[in-house]
Amino acid sequence: MAFDEKIKKLEKELAGLDSPELAAKQHQKGKLTARERIGLLLDKDSFVEINPFAESRFSDFGMDKKKFPGDAVISGLGKINGRQVCVYSQDFSKIGGSLGEIHGQKVISAIQTARKAGCPVIGIIDSGGARIQEGIASLDGYAGIFREMVKASGIIPQISVILGPSAGGASYAPGLSDFVFMVEGISQMYITGPEVIKAVTGEKISFDDLGGASVHALESGCAHFIFKNEKSCLENVRGLLDYLPQNNLENPPAGDSMVDTTDLRPELLKIVPEDEGKGYDMKEVIKEIFDLDSFLEVQAGFASNSIAGFARLGGQTVGIAANQTKLMAGTLDVNSSDKIARFVRLCDTFNIPIINLIDTPGYLPGTDQEHKGIIRHGAKILYAYAEASVPKISLILRKAFGGAYIALASRELGYDRVIAWPSAQIGVMGPEQAVKIIFHRDMENSKDPAKLEKEKIAELSETFLSPWQAARLGKLDLIIKPQETRVILSKLLEALLNKREPKAPRKHGNIPL
Repeated sequence: MAFDEKIKKLEKELAGLDSPELAAKQHQKGKLTARERIGLLLDKDSFVEINPFAESRFSDFGMDKKKFPGDAVISGLGKINGRQVCVYSQDFSKIGGSLGEIHGQKVISAIQTARKAGCPVIGIIDSGGARIQEGIASLDGYAGIFREMVKASGIIPQISVILGPSAGGASYAPGLSDFVFMVEGISQMYITGPEVIKAVTGEKISFDDLGGASVHALESGCAHFIFKNEKSCLENVRGLLDYLPQNNLENPPAGDSMVDTTDLRPELLKIVPEDEGKGYDMKEVIKEIFDLDSFLEVQAGFASNSIAGFARLGGQTVGIAANQTKLMAGTLDVNSSDKIARFVRLCDTFNIPIINLIDTPGYLPGTDQEHKGIIRHGAKILYAYAEASVPKISLILRKAFGGAYIALASRELGYDRVIAWPSAQIGVMGPEQAVKIIFHRDMENSKDPAKLEKEKIAELSETFLSPWQAARLGKLDLIIKPQETRVILSKLLEALLNKREPKAPRKHGNIPL
């Protein structure tokens, strides 16, 4: 048989795996097939499949009749916007996309190839979990995947796209990823399913209520992005990569645009109220400061009292961490601490400068937060920022009090530049609380304690909390006009882009997890 005839025969064999009947079943569920997903994700005609004929070597429990080339996962190489990636896409139409020995080896190979080539790896997950018929071999398959993911962590971007179930051990692959994408009504991620939960606890719950996209985007924080359908989801995976470098040795993609020195933003004076007791939408501030339509928010629905995301400033990719004052006054709590700390470490891993926009009265007080471990969770922010060696710039718009000031703006924690608006207040706590502590005896003995309290609040605000006082002590680099924010931040960022810091001679630190 001629070589071209042999190749045609093999191609026909592979094509026969994707029958119209199997595709129809996926489409009836509102889902695409494994190959359709790869086609939408990657640049046209860029995909090269690797190990398409690998199949299970197990024959027990009827597996001898369920063998087929590929073993329920398609893996290979391709490009996104002209940049190299590795990808694997699980095929639920084949044994429920279950992971066996060979399936696991193909996923491991994709991750190893990505790490060696220095490019992102994207896993499209649609799997019922470990293949029971292959027993311990399937469990070891997951163990090998997790080890490779940990080895690749911090070296290449790792993205998990959940487009079906991600059950049991399968859910830890997303848990180890840098980003998790989910689709409403299709994606499910859980350790134990509704049947097991009912058997053990008696609780009845649906798959979607247990581990659907909204649950993980709003409550657990396990999902970074959620979408209405698979097409928009995969399009946004492509969009995310425009902000990320290929690996930890590269800088993120940057445009060649510059911020005009006359690009003033007077609208900022209207967005942020003079009355410090009034909230506002920090996203409107972000919109004014950074390049038009460049803000990509991460974990938008989780811990919404904080904001994290990517944007561009003069074409340069930056990471933004900010307080959302219209929710919980922008205080830091257990969840927002986790959210910001993780985002900061990711930015540091991939050489993305960090800009903080600060307006917070501090960490959220209360027994609930204390008992949930706000000390441990709050320390994660301290650790993440102190550890980060990328350019770090903090802008204080209004309030920066207590531990939140230390974490988000203190020069002594390692910030390269700390600047403020004239409206900024910096101190151990707000003036109202401070006056009650410092002058409580005076007010007890005063004939008009309300008047005295008002006078002392004004005095304290003008002296100890004033940004001018912080500037005199060398704790602020600049006090700027709000309308000049975009221009000043751009100049500071440009000056810091080539920043280098030596690494401590240690194996690794011990972040307070």
